[in-house]
Amino acid sequence: MAPLLQVENLKTQFFTQDGIVSAVNGISFDLTEGETLGIVGESGCGKSVSMLSIMRLIPQPPGRIVDGKVIFEGKDLLKLSDEDMRKVRGNRIAMIFQDPMTSLNPVLTIGLQISEALMLHLGMSRRGARTRSTELLDLVGIPDAGARLDDYPHQFSGGMRQRVMIAMGLSCNPQLLIADEPTTALDVTIQAQIIDLVKKLKADIGMAIIWITHDLGVVAGLADRVLVMYAGHIIESARVKDLYGDPRHPYTLGLLRSIPRLDEQRQARLTPIEGLPPDLINPPPGCPFAPRCPFVLDRCWAEMPHLEPAGTNGHISACWVDVTDGRDSTRAVPRRESLQFMRGEIAQK
Repeated sequence: MAPLLQVENLKTQFFTQDGIVSAVNGISFDLTEGETLGIVGESGCGKSVSMLSIMRLIPQPPGRIVDGKVIFEGKDLLKLSDEDMRKVRGNRIAMIFQDPMTSLNPVLTIGLQISEALMLHLGMSRRGARTRSTELLDLVGIPDAGARLDDYPHQFSGGMRQRVMIAMGLSCNPQLLIADEPTTALDVTIQAQIIDLVKKLKADIGMAIIWITHDLGVVAGLADRVLVMYAGHIIESARVKDLYGDPRHPYTLGLLRSIPRLDEQRQARLTPIEGLPPDLINPPPGCPFAPRCPFVLDRCWAEMPHLEPAGTNGHISACWVDVTDGRDSTRAVPRRESLQFMRGEIAQK
């Protein structure tokens, strides 16, 4: 069976007065029907820009998708006309944005904003769309849903506004739902409620989900597979259990080392990843993680590694070093005994 979504060599750049910002650098991945894919990485790594590129929502200018294919249900979205893309966007592919307060129109009622997509894409009457909007608000857990249709966004709490955004995303029964850090601005209790809601809706509706986040804790309980991004590149891809149990890229190791744990037998200091992400206007010639990597080799400064098999179940990683023993074909020893430093406590846990 063909994948629901195939992204091939997607490249997006922003043309600014200071130079060309290479935000997405040739990423490729597949998504099957009903699968939940997590995309993780620190701010500025290209997660959101990648998804906005898929949706063709990159502002032009200054942005431009300069290369690649996005095959969805057999069609290349990058080659569709604007009119045809509008029929896909919000209908077959829906997106939940990070901040619902800036995504919802403050001068339109919630009921009108949900009904708009139903009337546009499904051809519903105003009355039918209003009835369906009530059902959707009830589905996502809004109390007294029918009475809230005539309320405005400012009359809802942050968690409720995010539920409204989810209702809007689900309104046309999309095949793919893209969630761009939808729980970042919420407290942990509401985060847990939203995640449980999405898991329940996925089980009921059977849609595929792409969940963008910088929180590896969220991904662990939600996703089937994870992509790790850094400086516009995918640097590791694996099923959730494989990524957490056997990480193969130094950046992934660093992310895992920086997560506080609840099952600590003793207190342990979190280990930050030293340094800063690279300048995307003048990226380094080799591996973009080399300046921060404790495993760095001479070849890392000159050659960008490609994604290669690094384990079972399709686990791939872009690194010259086998971090399980800290060596590559040159038999180089990692600096600062970083193998023990970065992997030791993970193995114990």
